[in-house]
Amino acid sequence: MARRLELNHELSKLFSELWDADVNRFVPGKDYTIDLQEKAGFVQQGSSIARDSASEPLFRYVNEERLKSTKTFAAFVSLLDNYETSTGVAEVVTPQEMAENNRFLDAILETEVMKLTHQYLVRKNWSKPSLNDFKSQLYDIWFQLYTRETRKGPDSCGFEHVFVGETKHGKEILGLHNWVQFYLQEKHKQIDYKGYVARRKKSRSDEDDQVLSLQFSWKGLVKPVGSTFIGVSPEFEFALYTIIFLQSQEKVTREMVQIEEYELQIVVYRHGKYIGTAYPVLLSSNNEDLY
Repeated sequence: MARRLELNHELSKLFSELWDADVNRFVPGKDYTIDLQEKAGFVQQGSSIARDSASEPLFRYVNEERLKSTKTFAAFVSLLDNYETSTGVAEVVTPQEMAENNRFLDAILETEVMKLTHQYLVRKNWSKPSLNDFKSQLYDIWFQLYTRETRKGPDSCGFEHVFVGETKHGKEILGLHNWVQFYLQEKHKQIDYKGYVARRKKSRSDEDDQVLSLQFSWKGLVKPVGSTFIGVSPEFEFALYTIIFLQSQEKVTREMVQIEEYELQIVVYRHGKYIGTAYPVLLSSNNEDLY
């Protein structure tokens, strides 16, 4: 039986500091509004059919001006269309895409979130003090291509899996844990939101929640449950997943943390020297009025 996870107080404190430092985070009800609608039904992994408990999109409004004018978000959005989303189809990285990857890393490294992250990792001896070394380390972890499907050539990287999403054998959605990608795909009618998945100790989610479990279809496939932060900046997610990735050599690392009102498990899968996947799992919330 899996050992019960204990709350990691050190990471909870650090991640709460990063949350407070995340000035680029979008504010619910102000920078975006969502419409949760109904609870999603149970769906088997690999299914292409799900009852639609949400006739409307998840996102009612997102401040696109702020997306475009915030350096890290703008650089992040430019990366989303650089990937062939089917595993087994070799990726080709053009010089322009490499420049965009570097521009994105430069943008996030200017933020307080990543500065605090770098300081913490240096204290732990998991990263070198030089900013250039840290940037190279991030590039390798997140953007270095590797092979997910055998014998087909490099077809994936951590960034693509976590933030863009991939499909496997046309049967399963992998990754796609990012709210901006979700919003853009929904806007282009690629994603159909099916409803939310309620969490432990809480009968329904709430439009102000900034971590949600969702069910949706994408490219004709259903993702039974996908957990995602909502509104957070790309640097915040990069920071959390990088820290957990670097603290352990295990194939799968799960850490239970408390960030604001959210009790979360942050899960990171390692693919050799690179990030395989990473996502939050919502455990409960102490938002009392919603019980």
